Amino acid sequence: MDLPEYAIEATSLVKTYPAFRGAPPMQALKSIDLKIPRGSIFGLLGPNGAGKSTFINILSGLCNKTSGQVTIWGRDLDHDPRNARAAIGVVPQEIAADVFFTPRESLDVQAGMYGVPKQDRITDELLAALGLGDKATSYVRQLSGGMKRRLMVAKAMVHNPPVLILDEPTAGVDVELRRQLWDYVIGLNRRGVTIVLTTHYLEEAEELCDSIAIMNHGMVVACDTTQQLLTHLDTRSVVITPGEPLDAPPAMPPFETRLRPTGELAITFRTHEASVEQVLAAARAAGIHIRDLRTEEPDLEDVFLALTYGADAASVGAP
Repeated sequence: MDLPEYAIEATSLVKTYPAFRGAPPMQALKSIDLKIPRGSIFGLLGPNGAGKSTFINILSGLCNKTSGQVTIWGRDLDHDPRNARAAIGVVPQEIAADVFFTPRESLDVQAGMYGVPKQDRITDELLAALGLGDKATSYVRQLSGGMKRRLMVAKAMVHNPPVLILDEPTAGVDVELRRQLWDYVIGLNRRGVTIVLTTHYLEEAEELCDSIAIMNHGMVVACDTTQQLLTHLDTRSVVITPGEPLDAPPAMPPFETRLRPTGELAITFRTHEASVEQVLAAARAAGIHIRDLRTEEPDLEDVFLALTYGADAASVGAP
């Protein structure tokens, strides 16, 4: 079988939960169209209730779609569900491991469920790669929270799937363990594994992801490369260090001004409406003596807030 262009492809995907105890039907996914390129690290972002978990649950078989088409690694979820779902490994948000097993036993059981013959299992390789080699024969209940999280990643990889889905994998993990986990994930990606990541750490997504889809209210409100998402956000800030301390930010319409705890004055403007030179002229007209200044480009948090909390999203590349 030729390698597919897209690791995961969803077309007009809808999920509606039926009415329950007097509550009306709830549409969790509203005609989702999404293409996740093979070999990418793809971010799936959105606030709680946006539909991210429903989408992942449909891919993993925990939830049935209402309508639409889904293919995983070129295999249709309706016509070839067994092989489609065998092409993915899912690391869920919740830690789910039998505390009376050892990590080695947990991985062997998981591999057996996928029908991996004993001679083809990579149990010890996975344990070593994720820093669990010296804990292979300890009980899972003796592992720290970070170690259990890494064990979940190993369990998702026992059948060597070409697609790995990480649902909030670093929640509650300290900085050092987070870095170790990402080093391993980046190594997997370099070997050709497609990574799908949901996270609330926006700086993490900005650093790691090639492309990002942002979901809100069951819809994909933006999908583009990370750099293009940042480019499309039409805002920029000039940050001024005033010569004399300011008691309050001056009014400088049409620009938005904010006085930071450091004493710096941040002036935000839309790049298609004004230039840095015009911002500086307005600051001088307001009587501000400029001792130093710098400009700040938008980051992924700005994009996320603009798309999900009521700001005008029309200019941010919604599909």
